[in-house]
Amino acid sequence: MSKRDHDADVSFVQALAELLRKNDLTELEVSREYGTDDTLNVRVARQIIAAPILAPAPMAAPVAAASVAPTAAPAPVDDDPAQHPGAVTSPMVGTAYLQPEPGTPAFVSVGDKVVEGQTVCIVEAMKTMNQIPATHAGTVKRILIEDGAPVEFGAPLIIIE
Repeated sequence: MSKRDHDADVSFVQALAELLRKNDLTELEVSREYGTDDTLNVRVARQIIAAPILAPAPMAAPVAAASVAPTAAPAPVDDDPAQHPGAVTSPMVGTAYLQPEPGTPAFVSVGDKVVEGQTVCIVEAMKTMNQIPATHAGTVKRILIEDGAPVEFGAPLIIIE
């Protein structure tokens, strides 16, 4: 058992948290070795909800008119799901995952009810897992990505109505 100063460890973790905030990171992991069989492993993470900012209002208006008659005009929404008013889009380039870890249940499935801010998938960018929240409450109508698929900035991931 180590006799090192734990106040220094607390200060170290606080410094990491500040570094995370100042550099707008979502996750940081550090391993510090003090000697044989004496290490400090720290993982500091935070959730950033930025997806609602990415849904500009002018894009939603033309699609809302088309969705009034879904039997007459489903093609425009199918051609460009990003134009759908319920589209949750990727805030970054990365790899999308539908579940928190391999072998675990998916965050959401078609037909699930979600609340605003609920995690619907993850986009990994530069070895950082970024939780993607629902931009509004509703029912998951379509999942537009496959688990492990690459996504671009602004790519539609899920449709919530």
